[in-house]
Amino acid sequence: MSVPIALQLYTVREAIAQSNYIDIVRKVAALGYVGVETAGFPGISPQDAGKLFKELGLQVCSIHAFPIPDETRKAEILDTLGALDCQVVVSGAGPDDFKTAELTRITCEKLNAAAELLKPHGVRLGVHNHWWEYLKVDETKYAYEYMLDFLSPDVFFEIDTYWVRTAGVDPAMVVGRMGKRAPYLHIKDGPAVQKEPQLAVGEGVLDFPAIMAASAGNAEWAIVELDGCATDMLEAVRKSCQYLVSKGLARAR
Repeated sequence: MSVPIALQLYTVREAIAQSNYIDIVRKVAALGYVGVETAGFPGISPQDAGKLFKELGLQVCSIHAFPIPDETRKAEILDTLGALDCQVVVSGAGPDDFKTAELTRITCEKLNAAAELLKPHGVRLGVHNHWWEYLKVDETKYAYEYMLDFLSPDVFFEIDTYWVRTAGVDPAMVVGRMGKRAPYLHIKDGPAVQKEPQLAVGEGVLDFPAIMAASAGNAEWAIVELDGCATDMLEAVRKSCQYLVSKGLARAR
């Protein structure tokens, strides 16, 4: 069976600012999305957001938490997860944290510590990438290859397929190589050029049939996320879901 589709709510942050969280989330649910991934709660509490998701039948597949969680934020993160009936946190780090093998090792140690901090509470930790993890840090390896060496198996990869392609690496190859270590996929499309606006999924250069085939049996969620868009964002959100379903690459409600 194909994987369910979620929306990273960062995608609709401007629509939320112009309207409100509740109305926009209702529109997302009406478009057929199975779940959501949160990135803050503008104008609403996590508790009220959790009630809204439950009312609409939306599963919270994960929450984004930056910077990397530590003891000072543990209680807040666990309270948020409890309010959302979710047990998955995704984090990450900036470009300066992956510039060398040693900096990558230090960053991975922080992620490993965060996973160890959350694991006793039944919480999984994932790491989300941008393009900088898919640049070479020396003559032999890319940053993501060092991450594979340094990260605990308790830390999974949420592969942002668009940023992988933007860095010049084949995302289908990466997803296939990662196997079960990459259960979450961020799905976005466009020209795969930094600072150029993105497009609805299916309207850009990414080969999603190849990506999803490479992830078969390992992916748990296909998460649509657009950082910006050359067209109306809510229409792009609709088209993205429609494309993935029409091609049999993922399932909606």
